[in-house]
Amino acid sequence: MSGLWLLRGMAPDGVLTSVDLEAEHQRLARETFREAGIPAQRYRLIAGAALEVLPRLTDGHYDMVLCDAAKAEYADYLRESVRLLRPGGLVAIDNALWHDRVADPSQRDEETVAIRELGRAIREDENLLPVLLPVGDGLLVARKLS
Repeated sequence: MSGLWLLRGMAPDGVLTSVDLEAEHQRLARETFREAGIPAQRYRLIAGAALEVLPRLTDGHYDMVLCDAAKAEYADYLRESVRLLRPGGLVAIDNALWHDRVADPSQRDEETVAIRELGRAIREDENLLPVLLPVGDGLLVARKLS
């Protein structure tokens, strides 16, 4: 569903690229887009593991990258996202509050620590301007400055 909302908010000539390991997710996305009347040339669905697919995508070619996958890999997703973004582009990280665990230093599980460290890396990166939106489970958005 997030892909459908993104497509509806994009320019008429915008193209959504989605990477997903699950073939069933890809099938459901294609079906949802078709039922919504979205032309096939407006989206590209790539099956595969994100960290295998993202390095093959074109540098500086994207306006926005949404990361909503394996939390332990978020640092790697951030590195790839920044490379893929045009200046002024946005990287959005889902689950940035992670069930209110990120702000609690006593929470040391792998996923919580990975999200906490990602937030720190984004905050310390002088080429990113971040904002944390406390909606749902948290959405961390950062604008690439150059």
